[in-house]
Amino acid sequence: MGELKTQGFHHVTLVSADAARTLEFYRGTLGLGLVKKTVNFDDPGAYHLYFGDAVGSPGTILTFFEWGSAPHGAPGVGGVHHLAMGVDTEEALLKWKRRLTDRGVQVNGPFDRTWFTSLYFTDPDGQILEIATRGPGYALDEPAEALGTRIIQPAAARLLGHRDEEAIRLRTWPEPVPEIAPDMALTGIHHVSGITDDVERAHDFYTEALGLSIVKRTFNQDAPTMPHWFWARYDGERVASHSSMTLFGIPRGKPSRGGVGQTHHVAFRARDDEEQLAWREHLLSLGAQVSPVMERTYFRSIYFRAPDGLLLEIATDGPGFLVDEDPAELGTNLRLPAWLETERDDIEAGLAPLA
Repeated sequence: MGELKTQGFHHVTLVSADAARTLEFYRGTLGLGLVKKTVNFDDPGAYHLYFGDAVGSPGTILTFFEWGSAPHGAPGVGGVHHLAMGVDTEEALLKWKRRLTDRGVQVNGPFDRTWFTSLYFTDPDGQILEIATRGPGYALDEPAEALGTRIIQPAAARLLGHRDEEAIRLRTWPEPVPEIAPDMALTGIHHVSGITDDVERAHDFYTEALGLSIVKRTFNQDAPTMPHWFWARYDGERVASHSSMTLFGIPRGKPSRGGVGQTHHVAFRARDDEEQLAWREHLLSLGAQVSPVMERTYFRSIYFRAPDGLLLEIATDGPGFLVDEDPAELGTNLRLPAWLETERDDIEAGLAPLA
């Protein structure tokens, strides 16, 4: 097998306190499809919900563990600061701002982040979310064949303390948006932004361990002395969608605290079982502690940690979410793996019904 380079994200898993509330927000407010209703295979008394596109394609999947008794977590070193979902145009972004605001969600932005424009808000558990536009893209200020080769200083007008915050606050779509228009459809994971205590060490890890390439070295527009580096699947000509991992560098920062309102882990893709085993051997050769392969019915998984503590996974693309349901039935029934079917009555009795 040739040099290992992940195709990008498979899914991101978060922790919620209330599955029904999560379903209402992510399906009802954000319009994501519920592609699987199951339980946490390691904790079958808790729901595990999967959202994504019509068939749960890798790179579009957000999943949630319902752990209502868990404490609230907090972002920090070794955790995810925010998760960004994509939308095509800035016009659609403004429609999202109006829709979310009218539904009582506090929204910040839109902010010009140079390579995309973004809105920020939180879900009902406090997880920071972003909706980011597709363009103008990372080649705006560097040649497409030489991304990440120099340090980019953000324009002063985009920095906190210099931008016109009132004008940003007032900018929105002029009319109510009660329904999600086709142009507003969220296109999957745009990027994931975490926090690390050493961006140089993180660079070595993400390039060596996962085959990602540096595509941008810049600074946080909201904290201009803080490094903000971007990695992605990049072939020297284009950056693949659903593959951008970004990190804020905070030396001596507080460690993240897992729990409700935080990301549990970030999963990258392996094409198949053979490639996943190659990834496992590769990670072990780098000194990482890697779990055995775990059967998740819809994919197989291995788990390990980045040097700053972030829990990562490599998941196979297949067999996918159609293995036990037809497309029209996805997410409609509680699905259990074969080894839990004998406990179905007890499991269902312990779960609150979901619409």
